[in-house]
Amino acid sequence: MEARFKVAARHSRRVRFLRVAVPAVVTVAMLVIVGASLFNPFRILTKLPLEVGNLVVSGTKVTMESPRLAGFMPDQRPYELRAQTATQDIKNPKFVELNVLDSTLEMEDKSTVRLRSRTGLFDSKAQLLDLRDDVFVQNSLGYEARMSQAFVDLGKGTVSSDTPVAVKLPNGTIDGQQLRITERGAVLRFDGGVVMHLDGQNGPASGTSASASAPVSSK
Repeated sequence: MEARFKVAARHSRRVRFLRVAVPAVVTVAMLVIVGASLFNPFRILTKLPLEVGNLVVSGTKVTMESPRLAGFMPDQRPYELRAQTATQDIKNPKFVELNVLDSTLEMEDKSTVRLRSRTGLFDSKAQLLDLRDDVFVQNSLGYEARMSQAFVDLGKGTVSSDTPVAVKLPNGTIDGQQLRITERGAVLRFDGGVVMHLDGQNGPASGTSASASAPVSSK
């Protein structure tokens, strides 16, 4: 088992985009689209590089259709966010419902990371984001990760998923029943029946039980 963990550690750079990309893209997406008030769309349009379709009011809910936001991070890395809709209920304004989220962000190494999710619920007060339904992370260098749910704590800089996670690498795959990204991206851990296939190896490296874990760190 120790030898398998060492193999995982040697390949930590190949999954580094997960530790960095998910919190970075989500942070950008949330700060720019829900950091501004949906109840004052003219202020949004004057202060942000935002394109929108219609604004629809239905009962106590205000919905922004087809929002698209493009701009630059403080270090001049470009980002873009698209969503089918973003909805806020005036009875409970701290929550923002996102539908069909699609974000892209350029990383420090000039690669591009894309984050997609069918639905998302953002708690603006607690800085918590619950992504659900076909969460997909893709790096332009050839890395991909799929899961059905991801819970992001923007304040703590953590990402967790209690659903099966499948990571595709240029030279193999990693599968697990749970994913934890902690210490603000410093540690990536797969839990529960972890199986890793690497090209050129005889057979998969896997956990010995459902509770086995494979910590991967760049420290």
